[in-house]
Amino acid sequence: MGVSRDGVKFHVKNTLAKLSLPDRKALRGWFQPRKHSALHRQVTHTMVEANLGPIGQIARSVGNIERAEHWYRKVLGLPHLYTFGNLAFFDCAGTRLMLAQGDSPPSADSVLYFRVPDIRQAHDALRERGVEFTHSPHMIHRHADGTEEWMAFFKDPEDRPLAIMSQVKP
Repeated sequence: MGVSRDGVKFHVKNTLAKLSLPDRKALRGWFQPRKHSALHRQVTHTMVEANLGPIGQIARSVGNIERAEHWYRKVLGLPHLYTFGNLAFFDCAGTRLMLAQGDSPPSADSVLYFRVPDIRQAHDALRERGVEFTHSPHMIHRHADGTEEWMAFFKDPEDRPLAIMSQVKP
């Protein structure tokens, strides 16, 4: 950007002073929306609780974004929202799945559980698309009212676990 190291230090020092912040760590945590952003215009109220809503996005690392995008789109049939650089976004019934290609191999991420209305039908459809299940559909729990929880596990192209799950009412 054409700014020297000393110039950056000078500007950081001035910024810390203007914001009354003790150090660079505090500056990284500082937040103020831009004046013309929708968030800045949004009326805020003092809140005692955070009132967290449903999960909006889940991130998962991948080794090859093109391969992962193809698999999640064509094999799993997830609606592709958009791709930007090494990021691909999919819609999982209102929760966004972000796949991010990194320099290091994917780590052991959390299992993604996809809710399906009919686990037998979903299992058969995915098997027809080439998905290899590590476990066929099996009941994992029966609630007091008789509702059964069913799951079936499979792996993505990078050998990480995924699952389909379904509740079956009596």
